[in-house]
Amino acid sequence: MVNEAPGSVANFLELVENNFYKRSPIHPDSLGNEISGTIFHRVVPNFVVQAGCPRGDGWGGSEQTIRSEFFPAHYSEGFLGMASAGKDTEGSQWFITHSPTTHLDGNYTIFGKVIEGMEVVNTLEIGDVVVKFFW
Repeated sequence: MVNEAPGSVANFLELVENNFYKRSPIHPDSLGNEISGTIFHRVVPNFVVQAGCPRGDGWGGSEQTIRSEFFPAHYSEGFLGMASAGKDTEGSQWFITHSPTTHLDGNYTIFGKVIEGMEVVNTLEIGDVVVKFFW
Protein backbone atom coordinates (compact mmCIF):
# COMPACT_ATOMS: atom_id res chain seq x y z
CA MET A 1 0.00 0.00 0.00
CA VAL A 2 3.06 2.26 -0.06
CA ASN A 3 2.24 3.47 -3.57
CA GLU A 4 -1.43 4.16 -2.79
CA ALA A 5 -0.96 5.85 0.60
CA PRO A 6 2.67 7.00 0.83
CA GLY A 7 2.02 9.78 3.34
CA SER A 8 0.09 7.51 5.69
CA VAL A 9 2.73 4.78 5.51
CA ALA A 10 5.53 7.30 6.11
CA ASN A 11 3.64 8.89 9.01
CA PHE A 12 3.01 5.51 10.68
CA LEU A 13 6.62 4.38 10.26
CA GLU A 14 7.92 7.70 11.57
CA LEU A 15 5.71 7.39 14.68
CA VAL A 16 6.94 3.82 15.25
CA GLU A 17 10.62 4.71 14.70
CA ASN A 18 10.35 7.73 17.03
CA ASN A 19 8.76 5.57 19.75
CA PHE A 20 5.56 7.61 19.74
CA TYR A 21 3.58 4.46 20.50
CA LYS A 22 5.86 3.67 23.46
CA ARG A 23 4.85 6.92 25.17
CA SER A 24 1.49 5.50 26.21
CA PRO A 25 0.90 4.91 29.91
CA ILE A 26 2.70 2.00 31.55
CA HIS A 27 0.53 -1.06 32.14
CA PRO A 28 1.16 -4.29 34.03
CA ASP A 29 1.07 -7.46 31.96
CA SER A 30 -0.46 -10.73 33.17
CA LEU A 31 2.70 -11.44 35.18
CA GLY A 32 2.77 -8.00 36.79
CA ASN A 33 5.64 -6.69 34.64
CA GLU A 34 5.32 -3.05 33.61
CA ILE A 35 5.11 -2.50 29.85
CA SER A 36 4.54 0.57 27.73
CA GLY A 37 3.01 0.61 24.32
CA THR A 38 -0.10 1.62 22.47
CA ILE A 39 -3.32 0.21 23.89
CA PHE A 40 -6.17 -1.27 21.93
CA HIS A 41 -8.76 1.15 23.28
CA ARG A 42 -11.59 0.10 20.96
CA VAL A 43 -12.62 -3.44 20.08
CA VAL A 44 -15.81 -4.06 18.12
CA PRO A 45 -16.22 -7.80 17.37
CA ASN A 46 -16.59 -8.60 13.66
CA PHE A 47 -15.69 -4.99 12.81
CA VAL A 48 -12.39 -3.45 14.05
CA VAL A 49 -9.77 -3.17 16.76
CA GLN A 50 -8.34 0.32 17.20
CA ALA A 51 -5.14 1.65 18.79
CA GLY A 52 -2.67 4.52 18.51
CA CYS A 53 -4.03 6.90 21.14
CA PRO A 54 -1.27 8.04 23.52
CA ARG A 55 -3.85 8.53 26.29
CA GLY A 56 -5.22 5.01 25.82
CA ASP A 57 -8.83 6.14 25.67
CA GLY A 58 -9.37 7.17 22.04
CA TRP A 59 -9.34 10.91 22.72
CA GLY A 60 -5.65 11.60 22.06
CA GLY A 61 -3.37 11.62 19.08
CA SER A 62 -0.23 13.00 17.56
CA GLU A 63 0.12 16.78 17.34
CA GLN A 64 0.26 16.79 13.56
CA THR A 65 -2.37 15.57 11.13
CA ILE A 66 -1.91 14.26 7.63
CA ARG A 67 -4.07 14.35 4.55
CA SER A 68 -6.43 11.55 3.63
CA GLU A 69 -5.28 9.25 0.83
CA PHE A 70 -8.36 7.54 -0.54
CA PHE A 71 -7.99 5.21 -3.50
CA PRO A 72 -10.22 2.60 -5.14
CA ALA A 73 -9.98 -0.33 -2.75
CA HIS A 74 -12.34 -2.25 -0.54
CA TYR A 75 -11.77 -2.94 3.13
CA SER A 76 -11.65 -6.65 3.85
CA GLU A 77 -10.30 -8.75 6.71
CA GLY A 78 -6.94 -7.61 8.07
CA PHE A 79 -6.71 -4.19 6.45
CA LEU A 80 -5.03 -1.38 8.38
CA GLY A 81 -6.76 1.96 8.20
CA MET A 82 -6.13 5.41 9.61
CA ALA A 83 -8.77 6.49 12.11
CA SER A 84 -9.99 10.03 11.57
CA ALA A 85 -12.58 12.60 12.55
CA GLY A 86 -13.12 13.55 8.91
CA LYS A 87 -11.16 14.23 5.76
CA ASP A 88 -7.51 15.21 6.33
CA THR A 89 -7.58 14.67 10.12
CA GLU A 90 -5.55 11.45 10.33
CA GLY A 91 -2.78 11.34 12.93
CA SER A 92 -1.66 8.44 15.10
CA GLN A 93 -4.77 6.32 15.60
CA TRP A 94 -5.22 3.29 13.37
CA PHE A 95 -7.43 0.22 13.13
CA ILE A 96 -7.45 -3.33 11.79
CA THR A 97 -10.61 -4.75 10.24
CA HIS A 98 -12.00 -8.12 11.29
CA SER A 99 -14.11 -8.57 8.16
CA PRO A 100 -15.15 -6.80 4.96
CA THR A 101 -16.38 -3.31 5.88
CA THR A 102 -17.53 -1.65 2.69
CA HIS A 103 -19.02 1.36 4.51
CA LEU A 104 -15.41 2.42 5.29
CA ASP A 105 -14.40 2.40 1.60
CA GLY A 106 -13.45 5.88 0.42
CA ASN A 107 -13.86 7.35 3.91
CA TYR A 108 -10.76 6.05 5.71
CA THR A 109 -7.25 5.66 4.30
CA ILE A 110 -6.08 2.06 3.86
CA PHE A 111 -2.34 1.89 4.48
CA GLY A 112 -1.51 -1.75 5.15
CA LYS A 113 -2.62 -5.34 5.60
CA VAL A 114 -2.00 -8.01 8.21
CA ILE A 115 0.09 -10.68 6.45
CA GLU A 116 -0.01 -13.24 9.22
CA GLY A 117 -1.49 -13.33 12.70
CA MET A 118 -5.18 -12.58 12.14
CA GLU A 119 -5.91 -15.27 14.71
CA VAL A 120 -4.24 -12.97 17.25
CA VAL A 121 -6.07 -9.88 15.98
CA ASN A 122 -9.36 -11.74 16.40
CA THR A 123 -8.65 -12.40 20.09
CA LEU A 124 -7.63 -8.84 21.04
CA GLU A 125 -9.50 -7.19 23.89
CA ILE A 126 -9.72 -3.63 25.16
CA GLY A 127 -6.56 -2.93 27.15
CA ASP A 128 -4.28 -5.28 25.20
CA VAL A 129 -1.00 -3.56 24.33
CA VAL A 130 1.17 -3.48 21.19
CA VAL A 131 4.71 -3.83 22.49
CA LYS A 132 6.51 -4.28 19.15
CA PHE A 133 5.83 -3.63 15.47
CA PHE A 134 7.10 -5.81 12.60
CA TRP A 135 7.11 -4.91 8.92
